[in-house]
This record gives sequence, structure tokens and C-alpha cells, in this order.
Amino acid sequence: MKNQIVLTLSVCALFLIGCQPQPVQYDILIKNAQIFDGSGQPAILGDVAINADTIAAIGTIENAMGKQEIDATGLSVAPGFINMLSWANVSLLEDGRSQGDIRQGVTLEVLGEGSSMGPLNPSMKQEMQENQGDITYEVSWTTLGEYLNHLENKGISTNVASFVGNATLREHVIGIDKRPPTTEEMGQMKKLLREGMEEGAVGLSTSLIYVPSGHAETDEIIELAKVVANYNGMYISHIRDEEGQLLEAVKELITIAEEAKLPAEIYHFKASGNANWHLLDSAITLVTNARKKGLDITTDMYMYNASSTGLNVVLPSWAKEGGHDATIRLMENPVKRKQMMAEIDFHVPPDKILLVGFRNKAMRKYIGKTLAEVAAERAISANETLVDLIYEDDSRIQVVYFSMSKENIKKKLQLPYMSICSDAGSYTNEGVFLEQSTHPRAYGSFARLLGHFVREEQVIPLEEAIYKLTTLPATNLKLRKRGALKKGYYADIVVFDPTTIKANATFEKPHQYATGMRHVFVNGGHVLKDGAHTGNSPGRFVKGPGWKK
Repeated sequence: MKNQIVLTLSVCALFLIGCQPQPVQYDILIKNAQIFDGSGQPAILGDVAINADTIAAIGTIENAMGKQEIDATGLSVAPGFINMLSWANVSLLEDGRSQGDIRQGVTLEVLGEGSSMGPLNPSMKQEMQENQGDITYEVSWTTLGEYLNHLENKGISTNVASFVGNATLREHVIGIDKRPPTTEEMGQMKKLLREGMEEGAVGLSTSLIYVPSGHAETDEIIELAKVVANYNGMYISHIRDEEGQLLEAVKELITIAEEAKLPAEIYHFKASGNANWHLLDSAITLVTNARKKGLDITTDMYMYNASSTGLNVVLPSWAKEGGHDATIRLMENPVKRKQMMAEIDFHVPPDKILLVGFRNKAMRKYIGKTLAEVAAERAISANETLVDLIYEDDSRIQVVYFSMSKENIKKKLQLPYMSICSDAGSYTNEGVFLEQSTHPRAYGSFARLLGHFVREEQVIPLEEAIYKLTTLPATNLKLRKRGALKKGYYADIVVFDPTTIKANATFEKPHQYATGMRHVFVNGGHVLKDGAHTGNSPGRFVKGPGWKK
């Protein structure tokens, strides 16, 4: 009898074990994480599961296991970050790993500030081929969509998207002449823009302080923006002035959005030059009032009080109208050269202008020096030095302008409609990239937000910062299934230590990676593992709302 009871109990035990549900297996299981879903809400404790390129489950996932498991105890998990203004269009051709940005958690580079990598005509392709610097590449594409597909097929670690630049449209159809388009030319530009939107571009961009983008008058931009509105895209602009005429420039963008009936964003929103810092409050009021009227106006910013662009921007406007080659010819005319020097407008003093990039290797001895230091070394005025350097290098010369208020940075960051950008390439701190210096924002804008402004300065809470890096820009761009941690969304996911994440790049030594980012997944592909790049290249061309297969 006793043996029969034991046998019965054994059979029942085996039956119960057999009835236990088998663990659900996922490709990747991130466990015990502080999960920020991108909405701006505080974190929840839970798990995230990935199958292939998709988030399969999120929250408290019971009876689960992963082919690969990550214990994220004490770590934060968030959607991959979106860089709203990236200049990685050439750096990704050289090195698709996108190391500088991946190590900060950027999983989408949004390209095309004012100019884009297509559409190109034969002369534009030839010019792009001939004017390459340290990075050389074959221009094997013609349209913007072909370029973005080229990146994906080549192999990149990050996703990419792009605006169509009005400068590219103008150069394709008109050249660099400063004049309005004819009716036929406007029709050609609209046709090219429609093609770009149907290929997957996210909208139209302008960069109105540069040639030939700035040759476009407001009415011309409105007509192009109306094309984009038909595809549910957005207009984005480096506005016509960020200094004394800042308010007029903001009003122009608002007018374009209102007339064309589409969302609009201001690139790297700022008041540049000490004398103009006070204008920021009025610019914010203009945007806020436009939003109250129902206009969808947004902004983005990088996390430094210094900008970076060409040394040539301080030349008088007439000296830049015909493009760089025309500027060089004017410099060869003694009368025009003297006039040019006399009319240089230093919105930032020469001792606040740092030289970081030259085309001519012989000129690179000046990298890391200020314009004032080089002028003293040459024993001539800063005005004459500026003109001489541009002429000798036969380039616009990349510089850093220390032109913005640190307090204004904090004020801007608290705006509910502010996204984040780098306004830089995504580099590897080795090889050809070390031939030039750069702005530390190329390696640190996103990590500086999380480390300095969130953890140290406590300007905004972590959940709000993550919203600005993820759901906000994805919503503005109308991206499908990206920018949030939700079941069924693409698995663009970052895992980082909020107590240690840090930007290490400085103006003196910019080529330094950020630290504190532990894992990065792009479309489910493990790109950063335990802080080291895996070499994986799962990045894709992310299409805008007007894309047609």
C-alpha cells in the first residue's frame, strides 16, 4: 500500500511538472531595467524583449528567457536617440560604424541641412567628386533616395533619414545665381522635390545664411513648402539670421509654415553674439504665440555655447553671393579686397574664434589657435588675417565661434518643443578623422545633455530629456514605429548608466568618445555591447510619410 501511494504521488508530480508552461524564448531579453518609454513619464521597473528587429514585449515579462540576456539592474533603458541635425552624410561613407554618435545612443541620423546628397545633375556630381577633402568616395548615386539606399547597402550601424535641401534644388535647376526662378524653373524644382518626397525624404530644408540657399525669397520657399505639405512632411530651416535680425528671421519661418500649412522647425535655435542674447526671450515668445494659434512650430539645439561654421560667414554678403570661387576672385581684386576687409562684421571677437579645419595641410599648423593669435603671429590685423587665410586655404575654413549664453542654453532646454541635435558628423577617433579638429558636439552633445544638464545641473528631469531625444522628434518627423518603447515598434534601444554617462570631448581635445552608454540596439542588431562597438551594421534608410514603394 505504501509503495502504491509513493508511486501515485510520483506520477502526480510528473503530471504537474508537465503542465507547467514552458518559458517563452526571445532573441534578446533585457531584464530588471528602469524603463523610460519616451513619453516623458517616469520610469517603470521591468523588462524589454526583442525578436528580430522588433520589440516583442515590454513591462513585467513573466516566464521568459532570452537567447541573449542582459541584466540591466541599476541601468536605464530608453528608445534610441534621434539626431535632428546631423552632418554624418560624408563621415558615414568613410566609416559606417558612426562611432561618435552610437557611443552616445544615437540610432537615427537626420541629414540634409539646407543642402542634401541629392538630387544631383552631372555637373553637381562632378563638383562633388572634385571638391572632396581628406575623405574620398565615388559619387555613384544621383537622387537622394539612391544615396540613402547606398548607405544602407554599404553597411551602416545607425539609421539614416534626410530632408531635401533647397540649395540642392536651386543649384540643380538655377545654379548659384542670385535671382528668382522662372515659372519653368520653379516647376522643375517642384518636380524634383516631389520625387524626393516619394523616395522617402522627410521634408524640405533651407539654410538661409549660405549660398545658394539664401538666394531664395520667402515666396519661393512657400511654394516649395506647399509641395511638402501635400506629402505630410515638414519644413526645417537654419533661419536667415541668428543675430540682430533674429526676430525677423523667426517671423519668416512662421509665415512659411502658416502660408504653406505645414509643421516647421528652427535648426539649432539660438541668439548668437553677446549683443543679441537678450533677443532670445522675444524669439521664444514668437514661437510660443504661433503655437497657441495652432501652428506646429518646433525647435532643436545642441548642448554647447559655441557654434561651428565657416570663417567666411563674417564676410560682407556681397562677397559671398556668387559662391566660394567668386569670393576668391574678389579677393584678387585689390579694391574689392580692401573693401571686403573694411566691411567684415565680427559678431564674435577674434579671440573667441577658434580655427579647427583647413583644406590645405600646410595650413593645419593653425588648428587649435584663435584668429587673434594667428593675427598676432603674422603681425597684421584680424581683418586682413581672415581674408588671407581664406585665400591661402582656398576654402571657407571651419571655425568655432564662442558666441552664445550659457544661461540661454538652460532656458532653451526647458522649452517643451525642443529636440536635440549635434550639427556635426559622426566620427571615429582614429585614422583620417584625426587630420582635422572639430567641435566637441560631434562626440558629446547627447551625453552632455544627460550627464551635465540632467544629472549635474538638474535643468530638466531624465524622463523629459529622453522625450526630447526620442518621441518628440519622431512625432515631428511622422516616423512609423520609431521613437518609443512599445510592442511592435522597431527595436532601436539604448541601455545606459544615468549615474556615469558623460561627454569627454573638449574644445582642446574633441576626438574623445562619450562614456556610460552600455548597449545600443538598432533594428534589433546589437551595435554597442558592454560599451564596445561590435562592428554590426543593421542601420536602415528610414522613410518619411510621403514614401511610395
